[in-house]
Amino acid sequence: MVSIFPSPNSVDLSQVRLEIRSLQSKLVEWRRNIHQRPELGFKEQLTAELISQKLQEWGIESKTGIAKTGIVATIDGQRSGKVLAIRADMDALPIQEANQVSYRSQHDGVMHACGHDGHTAIALGTAYYLSQHKQDFSGTVKIIFQPAEEGPGGAKPMIEEGVLKNPDVDAIIGLHLWNNLPLGTVGVRSGALMAAVECFRCTIQGKGGHGAMPDQTIDSIVVIAQIVNALQTIVARNVNPLDSAVVTVGELHAGRALNVIADTAKMSGTVRYFNPILEDFIGKRIEGIIAGICQSHGAKYDLDYWQLYPPVINNYRITDLVRSVAAEVVETPAGVVPECQTMGGEDMSFFLQEVPGCYFFLGSANPEKSLNYPHHHPRFDFDETALAMGVEMFVRCVEKMLN
Repeated sequence: MVSIFPSPNSVDLSQVRLEIRSLQSKLVEWRRNIHQRPELGFKEQLTAELISQKLQEWGIESKTGIAKTGIVATIDGQRSGKVLAIRADMDALPIQEANQVSYRSQHDGVMHACGHDGHTAIALGTAYYLSQHKQDFSGTVKIIFQPAEEGPGGAKPMIEEGVLKNPDVDAIIGLHLWNNLPLGTVGVRSGALMAAVECFRCTIQGKGGHGAMPDQTIDSIVVIAQIVNALQTIVARNVNPLDSAVVTVGELHAGRALNVIADTAKMSGTVRYFNPILEDFIGKRIEGIIAGICQSHGAKYDLDYWQLYPPVINNYRITDLVRSVAAEVVETPAGVVPECQTMGGEDMSFFLQEVPGCYFFLGSANPEKSLNYPHHHPRFDFDETALAMGVEMFVRCVEKMLN
């Protein structure tokens, strides 16, 4: 079957202006510098130092230490006007890198396996270009360098510390380099783009005993096995079939010996959904199922349930504008992917709850160069040609939104 997408080896950068293309070597340099020195959430000291140094070198006003390591750069255009924010995350993951490249991680057990190093480099390139072309837009651009997207979440504390105020932000955009799409494509969608993420941990307390005398016990493994199966009925029978949702039990631990009935069993997992109407609903159904099954067996339970991130919901008007920009930047009309969605979560959602905006995917995979490993894989990497395309997307959005 012939792919409708452009071949990564034939990606046309003619729509990327020459001055941005000339930044490509610097974008790669910044990205690889950050990639070699990855840092976990709220510990992005080296990354923040690099960002702060560059902003100061370029004469860009900035504020540091927001939500510990976050930074906000402010660039004013030629005249007063609206305020547009651009968000980029900075943190890495607790993964040992398996890539054998010159810029591989120098920090054991920590790796940029999701493209945040590229996001930061793109945001830096955008800041530099806009600072040199203030005459091309009115209003103000606030570039938000955010810590801890991978957890426990840096967006909410940055908002609480006033990152969207003084001046007040009218709209916000952001991108995610996306190895689920080939280089030369942009995934942009109105409404729900990414899912809400909720988490749970549960301990079942039964009564242990001899494997040959089950009548003297309350078997926690039998109880939790029934719970795991029953949880799948929530999506199958309680959620509207037109709404997507996932309940996943990712951990299950019980027992230490083959001839002993375990007195306790533990499980943990996640819940994902797009429709905000499902907030609170699935969590209540989970507890109802656990409580009912435990009661029928005479067991007890301890449940810890929490909401991590709400769904990423794009504003229709801002998304239409981003889509029009994408059509100008990518190679062909087929390069704009309209219904790109994922059950992955993102705390960009907190920004989008406060102000209208659009989060979009920038294709970064290149199978010809083996740059198509999935996100969070120890061999994740992306085609760095996408960096200049990211800057072009942001710059054109600024020019179009603020003029």
